[in-house]
Amino acid sequence: MPLARLLCVLIGVSLVTGCAAESEAPVASATGAAEPVAAINPITGEGLPNPAPRRVGDWATLPDGREWGSTAGLDIDPTDGHVWGYERCGSGSAGGPGVNCDSNPVDPIFKFDRHTGEILANFGAGVFVTPHGIYADDDGNVWVTDFAGNADGTKGHQVHKFSADGDLLMSLGTAGQPGREPGQLNQPIDVIVALDGSVFVADGHSGQNLTTDQQMDEARADGLTGRIVKFSADGEYILEWGEIGTDHGQFRTPHALEFDGQGRLWVADRGNHRLEIFDQEGNYLASRYQYGRISDLFITDDQMVYAIDSESNRLRHINWRNGVRIGPVDQDMLVGFIPPWDSESRPYHGVTGEGVGVDEDGNVYVAEGPASLSDAGSAFTKYEAAGR
Repeated sequence: MPLARLLCVLIGVSLVTGCAAESEAPVASATGAAEPVAAINPITGEGLPNPAPRRVGDWATLPDGREWGSTAGLDIDPTDGHVWGYERCGSGSAGGPGVNCDSNPVDPIFKFDRHTGEILANFGAGVFVTPHGIYADDDGNVWVTDFAGNADGTKGHQVHKFSADGDLLMSLGTAGQPGREPGQLNQPIDVIVALDGSVFVADGHSGQNLTTDQQMDEARADGLTGRIVKFSADGEYILEWGEIGTDHGQFRTPHALEFDGQGRLWVADRGNHRLEIFDQEGNYLASRYQYGRISDLFITDDQMVYAIDSESNRLRHINWRNGVRIGPVDQDMLVGFIPPWDSESRPYHGVTGEGVGVDEDGNVYVAEGPASLSDAGSAFTKYEAAGR
């Protein structure tokens, strides 16, 4: 039984925002009268089951003498199921001046045993300023974006491809030189590789807090980007689409990328509070609106979307609770919700991380960003699947 249908059966709901498409009629009592059904609220997560209820905070390990920095991404290695992630070299912020991977050049990239949290690989020192997006490809390589630049203009605004052993194989973009011309990147946020080897980069982190047409016009005139850039397998520029804006095909911070089983490219358009779906030539196909202000998403082999909202708050997405929202690829509806934990730092909305991944057993892994690191105490949190 598909996960979406199974969850609907377990909670016995029948609503347009939840399981209406899966249910033929209201639940009937022994007398034949229709019984009330539970209400599902996609904004707060009320009425949705939590498939991974046990939070394990100190799951991943860190080398002796180091303190956790923030992160925004992780991924599940398709070759062995273990977890790739990074931390920002002890920086609790999202980068910029002060502590970062340029001023504190320790190894930021980690591979963790998904069962024990043991470090299986650790590399990348001296390459980054502020890592952001991470992707593990089918050949065992790991790709990481560097979305900030250093003061000397010699590092940053690139995407780096590493072997599983940490050998630097290829870099996209011009080191330390942001721009929007072919061969340049400007705050690359995430990266993903298609089955044919094509590389897609989400570029432009600056649009998410622009709230007027004038601000967006000025940002575009200043050369700020909100786009998807496509490269060949050997790093040659092919095409791009998008700019800062609110129309379909425009973005206010395309914060994460994922492919579904049909080869469609999903973009977490964080500032516009939606998921946008395209073909691999950049043609707009569809949108999803029930997942909040999305920082990252992960699509499982059984075609379930796990999207994490780390940023909703009283000023930029009022009423929406943070957390991981879960739904099927082919419909804009929710069937599960992993709630945030309550914190004085974000009352009514709760706190959760920025990156998300799901292993083959249904365990959910979260990468803790600057807003959640102090509450989490570690850059990576594991939510164990129910019944495990």
